[in-house]
Amino acid sequence: MEFFSLLAGTIALRPYVFVFMACFLILAIWHMGWRRTWIFTLVAFTIAFFAEYSSTRNGFPFGFYSYIETTRGQELWISNMPFMDPLSFTFLTYISYTMSLFVLSPLEKNGWDVRWGVNDDIRHTGKTVLTGAVFFMLLDVVIDPVAFRGDRWFLGKIYTYQEAGEYFNIPLTNFGGWLLVGTVVLFLFTRIDRALGAHTSNRDRGRREVPAQALLGPGVYFGVLAFNLVVTFYIGELVLGLCGLVLTGALAGILLYKIKRPKAFT
Repeated sequence: MEFFSLLAGTIALRPYVFVFMACFLILAIWHMGWRRTWIFTLVAFTIAFFAEYSSTRNGFPFGFYSYIETTRGQELWISNMPFMDPLSFTFLTYISYTMSLFVLSPLEKNGWDVRWGVNDDIRHTGKTVLTGAVFFMLLDVVIDPVAFRGDRWFLGKIYTYQEAGEYFNIPLTNFGGWLLVGTVVLFLFTRIDRALGAHTSNRDRGRREVPAQALLGPGVYFGVLAFNLVVTFYIGELVLGLCGLVLTGALAGILLYKIKRPKAFT
């Protein structure tokens, strides 16, 4: 009973996390099937957990920080961190992966019905892994500074760095850590994906073609950015918000360029 009480508390405290998580599960299952989706989830969660576990003890790879245990007893914790934190890495790495696939794959376009073309080889390349990791790290450029100011919105003050960082109190090592973690997660998943072989209806249940499928993951990616930008401006961080808007605008420009030129970057 205590577990379910803490789970309910986690959902009540972090409803936006579970909205994005639900989007990830639906889109990933349509895209890859149940089996690959659960593998992706397990890989991302495990790598994220050990990266956070390490960082809170020795500073690698994100820099040294610690979680403030104000919500322990109200929500699920795993070791010394809220359960929702490594969980968030699962959908953040996936939508970053779809951004990479969108940019590097040939697209089939009929108006706004944009779908991936044949990209079996592209899915597993080092360029796809590194590009996805960069998109993953760029998410955190917007997310972490506003999360650090959680005491000024409903997130609450949940963590603190040992020393003030260079980018709106966030150390640059944190972004290097996100780049590393994104690379490791996507590298491991793409190796497993390749080892599993071609998609088949028998082995990849849940997969389906839906209209504008190539746009769905990137749509959630920009949804995450938009949510954090709204909060940033809500708490009055104008300069931080403008920096985030510039980054978001640049990423949107890449997306629109690719839509207009479906064979670009392939």
